[in-house]
Amino acid sequence: MADEREQAADDAMMTRIGQVVMLAHAGDREEARDRFLGLWSEIGEDGDPLHRCTLAHYMADTQDDPADELAWDLRALSAADGLTGERLAAHEGSLALRALYPSLHLNLAADYVKLGRPGAARGQLDRAWAVVDALGDDGYGDGVRAALRRLAQRVAALPDGADDETGPAGEAGRGPGRPGGDPLGPPRSGS
Repeated sequence: MADEREQAADDAMMTRIGQVVMLAHAGDREEARDRFLGLWSEIGEDGDPLHRCTLAHYMADTQDDPADELAWDLRALSAADGLTGERLAAHEGSLALRALYPSLHLNLAADYVKLGRPGAARGQLDRAWAVVDALGDDGYGDGVRAALRRLAQRVAALPDGADDETGPAGEAGRGPGRPGGDPLGPPRSGS
């Protein structure tokens, strides 16, 4: 009985996140951002990693500032690192844990391109290609691989300018998931 209640709560939060995703896809990014922030407050920085990963992944897409987009994509990656295959299996229709990483690294690479950091982008593309075999031979896997190829071509054309990629995942030595040392919550105002 307790397992059923936990599953219902899980499904309810995922449904709520999905509703905000639809709002964002319909073009109301500002309202989606506000609702995502409300859900983020409910979930909490130490909440369910699946909920945090999903919300942060989609919240990144609603950002106008590339630095904020990067911060949310780093939160998604950090939350994914806290997921277990067992936790994903408890959510109906979830991807295998390893299948999340190519997309998460792809998003980070795209963020670094927007921020003019081609070295960091290349590092994230390398990480994505290193785990791309986790993707299935389906529409999702094909889409991620195609996006990786497109971004790799774009990054290859960029100059090798000075880049501050010194950290373990290209975060300038600031620690995984903590751009600028900020906590893994919503970006502070003015950031």
